[in-house]
Amino acid sequence: MTGTLAGQIIMEGFLHLRMAPWARRLLTRGLAIIPVILVTLLWGEKGTGDLLVFSQIVLSMQLPFAVIPLVWFVSDRQKMGEFALSRPMSLLSWCVAGLILILNFKLLYDTVFG
Repeated sequence: MTGTLAGQIIMEGFLHLRMAPWARRLLTRGLAIIPVILVTLLWGEKGTGDLLVFSQIVLSMQLPFAVIPLVWFVSDRQKMGEFALSRPMSLLSWCVAGLILILNFKLLYDTVFG
C-alpha cells in the first residue's frame, strides 16, 4: 500500500502525468495486486504469508531512510525556526532513530545468518 501511494504521488507530481483520480487508483492498485495474485496462484497460502513477511522486512529496512532525514530536518532550528523540536524532544527522536537502526541491523543479521 505504501508503494502504491508513493507511485501515485510520483506519477502525478514528478512525472507530470495527469489522470482522473479513479483511473490512477485503478491503475496503480491494479498493478500493486499482481504480485499477490501470482504468489497466491503459484505457492498458495504459505506463499502469501512469506510474501507478507518479506514485504515487512523490506519496509523496515527502508524506515531509517525516512526517519533519519526527518529527525535531522525537524531538529534544525535554521530550517524550522520556531517549529523545530526542543532539545529534549530532539534527543529522544535521535534515540528512537538509533533504536530503529539497531533493530534493523539485528533483523538483517538474523535473516541472513539465523
